[in-house]
Amino acid sequence: LTSSVGVAAIFMAIGGAGWLITWTGTDVWVQLASPRWVAGRTLSIYYALTYGGIAAGSWIWGAVAQNYSLTWALLRAAGALLLVAAVGIVLPVRPWEESDQESSDFRAPELALDLKPRSGPIVARVDYSISEKDIDAFLARMRAKRHAFSRAGARNWTLQRNLHTPSLWTETFRTPTWMDFLRLHHRLTLADKEVDQHLFALHAGDHPPRTVLS
Repeated sequence: LTSSVGVAAIFMAIGGAGWLITWTGTDVWVQLASPRWVAGRTLSIYYALTYGGIAAGSWIWGAVAQNYSLTWALLRAAGALLLVAAVGIVLPVRPWEESDQESSDFRAPELALDLKPRSGPIVARVDYSISEKDIDAFLARMRAKRHAFSRAGARNWTLQRNLHTPSLWTETFRTPTWMDFLRLHHRLTLADKEVDQHLFALHAGDHPPRTVLS
């Protein structure tokens, strides 16, 4: 884009510094934004997409430069970067809060059997009594709970309505082992547990919902 070596060197130095700062900052941000128990998985996906994007971009813009011109390819690449930046402004990533990272104070339930860490599978059942006027709010909270529990490791999560007693709803999910059940609850954050508090507030029974394990 310029015939001056000095000007090109200055702008290449500025661009390289910006690239290094952005790359390092993004690495740190990904690690800080990821829950501790899934940080390794998040970083592996991030690096796979990053280096895969570099490889794909090198091939695409190399083909463009070969078939058109280097100037044309550089201008289009710069335009693509501006477009990505604009998308980031229009659709920003939700900033994480302390409640997203702070784990809940879960205590393992007392059992009549002496389970080993690999004992399982474990099936959990929770019964709720919900009045007709609260069903919409209950279902909305349950969708949030399903998302949180599935993310933390729950499998086969279901919500069933009793056909004989329509006010009775039963939530069930399973984990492969007892250790997986404990890990699931330790992975839930305080923000996730607030969903349970809202569900308990909607419960119309005389006693709070209790988790029954089998």
